[in-house]
Amino acid sequence: MMDRKGHRRRAFTLVELLIVITIIGILAAVAIPQFSESSADAKIAALDHNLASLRSSIEVYQFQHTSAYPGVVKTHKTTAAGSAAAHASAAEAFVKQLTAYSDTMGNTCDEKNAGFPYGPYIKPTIPDNPLPAAGAAGDPDSVNVTTDTTPLSADGSPTTGWKFSSETGEIIANSADHESR
Repeated sequence: MMDRKGHRRRAFTLVELLIVITIIGILAAVAIPQFSESSADAKIAALDHNLASLRSSIEVYQFQHTSAYPGVVKTHKTTAAGSAAAHASAAEAFVKQLTAYSDTMGNTCDEKNAGFPYGPYIKPTIPDNPLPAAGAAGDPDSVNVTTDTTPLSADGSPTTGWKFSSETGEIIANSADHESR
């Protein structure tokens, strides 16, 4: 193509554009799977970190509470002078006993004082399970507390979160794909 002065215009041909688009497509096809694998690896690393943190917190709690594990239903006070109310469930007791101050018996309080010298072991709350089961509908930070003394296995109820035995201190990811971590 020529402009008004008779100089030839420079432009890409259709073949050149198709070659460039093809090369970009090939590069994208190679690179995109690498990014998705990195994302899965990061989630597994986060799961391992969260499990290590929970297990460490449970061990310290058990050491400071006369060999008892968290999750045993006790009472909770919002203030040292306030009245005590029983935890609604073993799961609530587990969360409170790791995230609030406690006494040697496992009773909890939101404020530290001479009667509640221990904890909190995890702040501000129980970490999420970053690898829920496919199509999971539960909370990723929920805890299913059981009194089983047999090795735990995921039960899918809830389909996310954690499963913990208040008898053995074992905690697992409550997801069949990742319970063995």
